[in-house]
Amino acid sequence: MKKGRLEAFSDGVIAIIITIMVLSLEAPSGGDMEALRPLLPKFICYVGSFIYVGIYWNNHHHMMQLVHTVNGKVLWANLNLLFWLSLVPFTTDWMGEAHFATWPVALYGFVLLMNAISYSILYTQLTKPQHANNELQAAVGDGRKEKLSLVFYTIAIVMAFIYTWVSLALYVAVAIIWFIPDKRIEKKLNEEHRAD
Repeated sequence: MKKGRLEAFSDGVIAIIITIMVLSLEAPSGGDMEALRPLLPKFICYVGSFIYVGIYWNNHHHMMQLVHTVNGKVLWANLNLLFWLSLVPFTTDWMGEAHFATWPVALYGFVLLMNAISYSILYTQLTKPQHANNELQAAVGDGRKEKLSLVFYTIAIVMAFIYTWVSLALYVAVAIIWFIPDKRIEKKLNEEHRAD
């Protein structure tokens, strides 16, 4: 199967997720800057989640550049990723409303963990031998960034019940690790363009 419809559908769902997140930000009733103060936790959560969803979109796009074929299992793995991404607006809104309370921070971390696991499942399906996506596997290698992310998320979920600020710092750390598109894939794409 060709990958075009999978990419187009994923782009559309991710655009809707971002739209839902921004719609949860309500304008203050007051007309001065002080009226924005109560919205600060929600805005911080929105910015963080926007970056996270953007990271997934960006890396999904880069990954798909090295993909030649997909099948039904890949489609389901992609839907699994989109499902967990679609929960980001809910947990973002709850964490902002609750001003970074324990349970919302822990649930946010769980959703981020499930996104990371889902992304790994999608990658695993894409690199099965029948897809001939060997360039993708060669570009990603041993997946150190992926494994480190899973460890950070797991620690962050536990830390939410002790020190929520540690959880938040770990979420930021993972975002920083992934903020720049995967250089391994970029390098492989550049090699292919030079070879053409």
